[in-house]
Amino acid sequence: MQFADRLNNVETSAIRELFKLLGKPGIISFAGGFPDAALFDVDGIREAANSALSADPGAALQYGATEGYNPLREQLAAFMQAKGASVAADQLIVTTGSQQALDLLGKTMISPGDKVIVEGPTFLATIQCFRLYGAELISAPIDGDGVQTDALEALMAEHKPKLVYLIPTFGNPSGATLSLERRRRVLELAVKYHTLVVEDDPYGDLYFDQAPPPSLLALSEGVPGSRELLAHCGSLSKVLSPGLRVGWMVAPPELLGKATMCKQFSDAHTSTFAQATAAQYLAAAGRMPATLAKVRAVYADRAQTMCTALRADLGDAVSFVPPQGGLFVWARLTGAGGKVANGNDFAKRAIEQGVAFVPGTPFFASQPDHATFRVSFATVGTDKITEGVKRLAAAL
Repeated sequence: MQFADRLNNVETSAIRELFKLLGKPGIISFAGGFPDAALFDVDGIREAANSALSADPGAALQYGATEGYNPLREQLAAFMQAKGASVAADQLIVTTGSQQALDLLGKTMISPGDKVIVEGPTFLATIQCFRLYGAELISAPIDGDGVQTDALEALMAEHKPKLVYLIPTFGNPSGATLSLERRRRVLELAVKYHTLVVEDDPYGDLYFDQAPPPSLLALSEGVPGSRELLAHCGSLSKVLSPGLRVGWMVAPPELLGKATMCKQFSDAHTSTFAQATAAQYLAAAGRMPATLAKVRAVYADRAQTMCTALRADLGDAVSFVPPQGGLFVWARLTGAGGKVANGNDFAKRAIEQGVAFVPGTPFFASQPDHATFRVSFATVGTDKITEGVKRLAAAL
């Protein structure tokens, strides 16, 4: 068959391909970026689903508005308002996971050859999605405090990108959190260069000790003109359930209108039953706060266990910044003591030892750092984390 030329710009996910190797009995996987299914509030979701069918079964089971089920839009607006962002229900649309929001941004904003700045490293699916629409991706360097804003400004001045895509809070894969000072600077740069900034925020509620700085969306009121140049993508996948496929996008009215039109062509609307269930869950007093408190405590314990084990068993062969939230530790092989220094080679050796992770190379849109790798602690208990890191040490 003669497929569309746009498919020449993308490859299948390296992570999905890696999963094909995980059938080996007894393997410990640090590869996935999933939340732990054992932490899902099954009883609460069941109760919410029953409430949705009892309250308004026709609305829950019928076709719905492309923009989203209005009771859910109201709940999501309140959810964000509680975190300091001034959002009204009509300023957001519900998407089929935040992944669809990224796809809608690609459809509405990117023409072949347009330049787009992303973090190096960044979310693999974003690289694939934007490349599908013909974007020329440019990597902005990051450190433990997120994207380096001086370097970002230099790239914006040079390339005049169509948009800048960031995961400011507990990034995937980096785990980094953009500092408050840099957040304000990003908003100032959006205004200075009149460039859309996309804030992807699926992990912001998964903090361990202290809450992260306010989102770019929350801070935008303090930077005149920045709200009109900001799109914010959120998701319930990491905090409630990926299976609901409920995400949302807050954006300027014109962009939101175009995105809604493209969504109508794509799927008509996100599942009304899933939306009604999510709305009932968010409306139930105490449900979401209790769920968040539980998952934060579990992930914090697992993150600490992983970081302690990495230091103890891998020593100076790796360097990393302990994450303050999210699902990942981003590490770099140093090659100290003649140990392996390439993440791709390390991944193959680790599989032989019965442990899996994702090498860092695929997360870079350009100039990859082959010494990097990502390990996730989200779905593995502390005993298995300890054992898995010992296997990593044996693979060095």
